[in-house]
Amino acid sequence: MPAPTMSHLIGMIALVSLIFILPLFYFSIVDNVTIEMKERELKEVADYVSNSLWNLHILANSTNSDVLVTKKLDLPSSIQESTYFVEIVPDQEGCVQYVTAYMNVSSVVTASSLVFPGLKADEITGCLIESGRNFVVAGCNFNSTGSYVWIKEEPLQIS
Repeated sequence: MPAPTMSHLIGMIALVSLIFILPLFYFSIVDNVTIEMKERELKEVADYVSNSLWNLHILANSTNSDVLVTKKLDLPSSIQESTYFVEIVPDQEGCVQYVTAYMNVSSVVTASSLVFPGLKADEITGCLIESGRNFVVAGCNFNSTGSYVWIKEEPLQIS
């Protein structure tokens, strides 16, 4: 049997190296695509909640009297088989800045949607929900001091 030449040895080392390196690149790309998909879905949720809050404000504001308007939100129970949170984020004065949605397992995967100015956060009723099996309700309390928006979970009603 002839002795392996230097070129055979270099070729064998290169082949073995590729066998170990290629999966690393593959899994890195798969992880990036998965994170991007989660961010897009979270962005859709944040946009939906933000638009719903603004629509509730418009409805409540059109009555010219103290009123409470609510809406059951149709949110997915999970995103990519993970729970997520939706939060109304106010500034220091209590005015709503944006709605953010983020994953339970990672603070890296997040998406936000701006809210039209003029809404105030009703932090007593609720500004944070976790996805799951409960209904999510958004609301707007309109009175002489302004429009206060909130989101909260309500348990499923079994009949």
